[in-house]
Amino acid sequence: MIGCRGSRVSRLATLVVAFLAVVFCASLAIADGQRIRDVVVEGNQRIEVSTIENYLTLHAGSTYTGAEADKSLKALFATGLFSDVNLALQGDTLVVHVTENPVVNRILLEGNRRIQADQIRNELQLKPRQVYTRSKIQADTQRIQQIYRRSGRFAATIEPKVIQLPQNRVDVVFEIHEGALTGVSRIRFIGNRRFSDSRLREEIQTKESAWWRFLSSDDSYDPDRLTFDREKLRKFYLSKGYADFRVINAVAELLPNRENFIITFTIEEGERYKFGKMDIVSDLKGVDIEQLKPLITTKTGEVYNADQVEDTVQAITTELGNKGYAFVDVRPEVKKDLEKRIIDVTYTIGESPRVFVERIDIVGNVRTLDKVIRREFRLAEGDAFNAAKLRRTRTRLRGLNFFDKVEINQSRGSAPDKVVLTTEVTEKSTGELSVGVGYSTTESVLGDISIRERNLLGRGQDLRLGFSLSTRRQQADLGFTEPYFLDRELAAGFDLSRRRTDYERRSSLDETTTLFSPRMSYPITEHLSQQVFYRIRHDEISNIDFSASRFIQAQRGGTVTSSIGHALTYDQRDDRIEPTGGYLLRLAQEVAGLGGTEYFVKNVLTGYKYFSVAEDVVLSLGAEAGIINGLSDEVRLPNRFFIGGDSFRGFAQGGIGPRDITTDDALGGQRYYKGSADLSFPIGLPNEFGIKGILFTEVGSLWDTSDSGPEVADDSSLRMSAGTGVQWKSPLGLIRVDLGVPIIKKDYDERELVRINFGSRF
Repeated sequence: MIGCRGSRVSRLATLVVAFLAVVFCASLAIADGQRIRDVVVEGNQRIEVSTIENYLTLHAGSTYTGAEADKSLKALFATGLFSDVNLALQGDTLVVHVTENPVVNRILLEGNRRIQADQIRNELQLKPRQVYTRSKIQADTQRIQQIYRRSGRFAATIEPKVIQLPQNRVDVVFEIHEGALTGVSRIRFIGNRRFSDSRLREEIQTKESAWWRFLSSDDSYDPDRLTFDREKLRKFYLSKGYADFRVINAVAELLPNRENFIITFTIEEGERYKFGKMDIVSDLKGVDIEQLKPLITTKTGEVYNADQVEDTVQAITTELGNKGYAFVDVRPEVKKDLEKRIIDVTYTIGESPRVFVERIDIVGNVRTLDKVIRREFRLAEGDAFNAAKLRRTRTRLRGLNFFDKVEINQSRGSAPDKVVLTTEVTEKSTGELSVGVGYSTTESVLGDISIRERNLLGRGQDLRLGFSLSTRRQQADLGFTEPYFLDRELAAGFDLSRRRTDYERRSSLDETTTLFSPRMSYPITEHLSQQVFYRIRHDEISNIDFSASRFIQAQRGGTVTSSIGHALTYDQRDDRIEPTGGYLLRLAQEVAGLGGTEYFVKNVLTGYKYFSVAEDVVLSLGAEAGIINGLSDEVRLPNRFFIGGDSFRGFAQGGIGPRDITTDDALGGQRYYKGSADLSFPIGLPNEFGIKGILFTEVGSLWDTSDSGPEVADDSSLRMSAGTGVQWKSPLGLIRVDLGVPIIKKDYDERELVRINFGSRF
């Protein structure tokens, strides 16, 4: 009985559904053919009715269809202006009901301490006065998450909140919980047989977290850095002969505490290869292959090294660039012998015409005049292209110290044999209105105020006015230099200064010097230049201590030195600011006696050689010698040589050379020589910190004073010191600390174990 009733109910429900379906279809059929007489828009607050109607495909007078209604709905939703849209046909009137999305009033960030708000807002899609949508806020949440992940904070969480305001406006608040910096607890390797895990960790940039890496970000996980590490591993193995090496995968696993990653590199080393035959094949006419073969840095039988192959390609490209082939294509073709495990390398030089400079474009200079940049070019429009001259141009532009960045790009010109050189520069501040404070071992507490413009009116002129004050020195100076006097490669200028120095610790006296010196310099060749000058100087020695040496007492009074001189400089450094290669030679000579009270001839010879030992490791060797001969009476104290302090670390200023051993006053000498070796190297911190370590040694001597007597110690024997130091290009200025220890010395020499120099400008 119950079953019969159930079946009846079921049949009744089926009939009802069928009836409703028939009615619905009938209504659709009626609506589909209905002509629309009017369109009514409801629910809009900010958006004009005409704007909404423009997005509709159904208008007054058109025939209503379901397909067109669907298109209208999609068009309105696609605008992003509405959170809900309904279309209804009431008789012959189409009613469009919309619910507008709110407008963003403000975007607020809470909890961000490690990343500045502006940095986050620049990445957001949502902006004030824009329409708010859920998709935008979800996308912005993901963007903020990525910003924190790029900074190494994978535990950061972002919670967006929406605060409703009157007039359909909202405030969007992103609550940020930054979390701890996500470090790298362990880096491991799978598949390495030839090199240990610790050796491979040295080759990659990512490091395992440790307390001493608090100034570095290399111990935080960065996906981009991990990709870079894969390439560094590949280059390392290729330089060791493993030509088949590959990184199968690199996986970073976040630990459950969300504070550390474990990074695993799975690698396949392959076999080790040696170099086989070396050859050069060229399609260029007029190029002697035999002259290029000495440029091959690889040798048969040696372990294969991809870096050496690249060096050879660069050397051949540079040599051909010097011959005018700007777009030469040098391709190393590698042929492997898997059985013998050797690699034959053939350097194929593709066909390329000699090219000429069609045009030189300069971009990025706002203040600096074009002619200031153009006059440093060693190439002119119409010249044959020369890679060596192009490199020299780049070095000269960097040497101006007007630009943060100098790039010279080559592009093809209007014909295959023409090249366009585009010089992109980024200017840096060349004007200084600065006040400085600092400390040095020589000067004690010091301060200075100066006005300087190294690129006056964008013309490259240098104007300097400065005042400095310390516990031992007061100085004022004015200088001006016009680098291209009369539009010629002739630098003209002058120096005017007055300085009062307390030499109480060195020689028990005060010295006041007033100097005026016009000067002029010009190039003789590309790397050889000469400066000529005239100097007139007044020196006054006063405030001599009553217990000072009798030789110092005899120096009381004033002298006038009128001299002419010149300096020859041969500069082959690769960079004037921070050289890593090349050398510098300078010979300076001065003759006094054109009036005045002093008569002498002074000669000083200086030389420096720079070597790039490894990446960011530079060795500099220096040598210097000087001699001054009096032409009448003795050479007085202001014109003698003094060594020590900055000029000979490990010894105090004036701590080497002739001395009155009864009063311990330095007397200065007329002959000296000095040699030095400095090795600068990174200490494991990122380059942007500007911190480098230094190892140094100094050798030399100073002797031959005009003063003589049993109390005078005047010995030409060798002195030597060695030490270490650190220098930091800090926001407060250059800070340098040197620890020097005398190795060879005399009992009367004055030592200085620690030397500190630092200062700031604001």
